Amino acid sequence: MDGVLWRDNEAIGNLPQIFETIRKLGLSFVLATNNSTQTVEAYQKKLNSFGVELEPWQILSSAVVCLAYFKENFPKHAQVYIIGAPSLVQSFKEAGFKVLGLDESKTADVVVIGLDKTLTYDKIRYASQLIRNGATFIATNTDLTFPVPGGLIPGAGTIVKAVEVASGIEPIVVGKPEAFLFEQALRLMSTLPEETLAIGDRLETDILGAQNAGLLNALVLSGVTSIEQAKQSGLRIDVIAEDLWELLHD
Repeated sequence: MDGVLWRDNEAIGNLPQIFETIRKLGLSFVLATNNSTQTVEAYQKKLNSFGVELEPWQILSSAVVCLAYFKENFPKHAQVYIIGAPSLVQSFKEAGFKVLGLDESKTADVVVIGLDKTLTYDKIRYASQLIRNGATFIATNTDLTFPVPGGLIPGAGTIVKAVEVASGIEPIVVGKPEAFLFEQALRLMSTLPEETLAIGDRLETDILGAQNAGLLNALVLSGVTSIEQAKQSGLRIDVIAEDLWELLHD
């Protein structure tokens, strides 16, 4: 979404007109983001502020797919320790899973790591201890940084890397560029990889992720990636456009 539909709180193009065009073309679509700190409702509210209304199922965050992965692979009684935003923690609690507090138990079934802006040394210590004691290590995403007005700040990947180094274990990643998030999107749209186009502004997540999932891809230059970086990336990019509006009319 960021870099494709908006930059911070500024829309990229006439979003109501863009979504009207997508619907007139008869295309199914979902929006996908590696951000695990915002709820689906928060994204709906932001889209509404730009004049766009979407159904909840049309918005996939790494928090949503992380919970979906958890439900598919772990039993209802599984215990999980989470480093992440309050909304991520709350989503697991509402789903009925036991969410451990700091130092509540010496063991857990799973440790989930997302972006946590209240990170402490003790959270990293406890997470790494649980993983060393046998807990499965899951990361919402591994974006080392993300853009804000004025530059880049640490992303979830920075925290994931710290826990990985401390525990000696690599995580299962459910967000981009791994295939799971894209596979969830395909299920929601009832489409096949070869008939689905993933549109994004980041090479290392959107374009690489599309390739990992077997989708067609389109890079828009309205976000973080320049045409020079695209040419030097070595990735197969199916379409390059200045922005989403140009892509729809190319």
